Amino acid sequence: MSTFTPLSYTSGDGLTLYARDYPAMATQGKPEPARLPVICIHGLTRNSSDFDELAPELARLGRRVIAVDVRGRGHSARDPNPANYNPMVYAGDIIKLMNDLGIARAVFIGTSMGGLITMTLAARRLDLIAAAIINDIGPVMSARGLDRIAGYAGKSAAFASWNEAACYLRDINACAFPDNTDEEWDKWARRAFEQRDDGLLSARYDPNIANGLRTGKLPPSSLAGRMAFRRLARRRPTLLVRGALSDLVEAEQARWMRKAAPELQYAEVPNVGHAPMLTEPPALEAIRAFLARVP
Repeated sequence: MSTFTPLSYTSGDGLTLYARDYPAMATQGKPEPARLPVICIHGLTRNSSDFDELAPELARLGRRVIAVDVRGRGHSARDPNPANYNPMVYAGDIIKLMNDLGIARAVFIGTSMGGLITMTLAARRLDLIAAAIINDIGPVMSARGLDRIAGYAGKSAAFASWNEAACYLRDINACAFPDNTDEEWDKWARRAFEQRDDGLLSARYDPNIANGLRTGKLPPSSLAGRMAFRRLARRRPTLLVRGALSDLVEAEQARWMRKAAPELQYAEVPNVGHAPMLTEPPALEAIRAFLARVP
């Protein structure tokens, strides 16, 4: 199994941010030709550990993989100014990370919010993006999914046991992952929660990250978002992965995206909602085929 090196870097406004750095792995003992690295960006309430199974798969394809903790999540510092929890600031943090690491171009994988950050980056610095995989997200979203996420984001209580935390995650996500086992929910809990000094378990994010969603500052669609998507998907190889049960990118929104960008590649994950983990066989197969055509 691939291992990672923890990375620490400083944002332009002085926050200490974190990422996992997975080195490219040799195949059958032989080094692969140099391939562009992959930068993975998680969803709203998640963190870099969501990619702890996908990243080694990508590293085995001969690619360095960097999975970030967006500010306010995981090991990254919480921002004293909640107004900074927005895609434009997040994209700036990614630009700073790439500059610090000397990465001129990368392939991006963005789940949910991570896809919005990728599209924002396309509007600001398309030159940094060689290709992109956007996971169950787009510039047009269903209000139904946004309302569901707003109903729990930033509101989770502290729990006394890992079982309680796993049951909570199952309650709010079972509609999207009906086939998850108890073991899988426990794994999710250990990614999403951490133990405090008093022994209780709390979510690994600043509750203020959800302010924009709760106040309506993240609308289902915007002109700027649609322009950013077109700029990305018409000018860079782009793959949309969608959960067939998704309530955020429903069939209607997926059709809009495919019409707006006819070259957009598309993969659908059966019996999964928002958002696929990307290790499901249909998702992983599509990602491998997509990356095979990217330097």
